Amino acid sequence: MNIQIYDKKYQQQVIDLILDIQQNEFHVPVTINDQPDLFDVENFYCSKNGNFLIAVDNNNIVGTIALIDIDNHQSCLRKMFVHKDYRGKEKGIGQSLLDALIEWCKHKDIREVYLGTIDTMQAAHKFYTRNGFVEIDKAQLPGTFPVVRVDNKFFKLPIK
Repeated sequence: MNIQIYDKKYQQQVIDLILDIQQNEFHVPVTINDQPDLFDVENFYCSKNGNFLIAVDNNNIVGTIALIDIDNHQSCLRKMFVHKDYRGKEKGIGQSLLDALIEWCKHKDIREVYLGTIDTMQAAHKFYTRNGFVEIDKAQLPGTFPVVRVDNKFFKLPIK
C-alpha cells in the first residue's frame, strides 16, 4: 500500500469508494450530483496549496484525503475516507493519509486545518481528537471555510 497524489485514472474508484461509504455505511443523503468536485479533483483540490491524496493497494483505491486552501495559511480537510476492510490502528491507512497531509501542510506553511463532519461519524471524531483536532463551534470557522450542508460538527487542528 502506498500514499500518492491523486491520479485521474483512479477517478471512478475514488467516486465509488466515497459514495459507498457515505450512502451505504453512514446513510448520508448525498449523491454524486452533490459532489461535482469529484469530477474535477485537479482544479478543485490541487490548486494553490491544496492537495488530494489517495491510498492505493494493488492498484485499488482504499483511502482518500483532500485539502482545500482557503487562504490566510488556513485549509479545509475534506474527503477523508478509508475502505472498511482497511480501517483501524493495525492497518494504519487513515493515519498514514493524515500524516502525509500534515507534512504537506508544513511544507506549504499552512498553519490551521479545519474540517466539518456529521455527528454520527463518532469513530472519525475520536480519530481526529487523538490527532490533535479540537472541536469548535460553527461560528469559529474562518469566513472562507466552505461549509457542506450536511455537516454539523466542526474541528480545528493547529499545525506546529
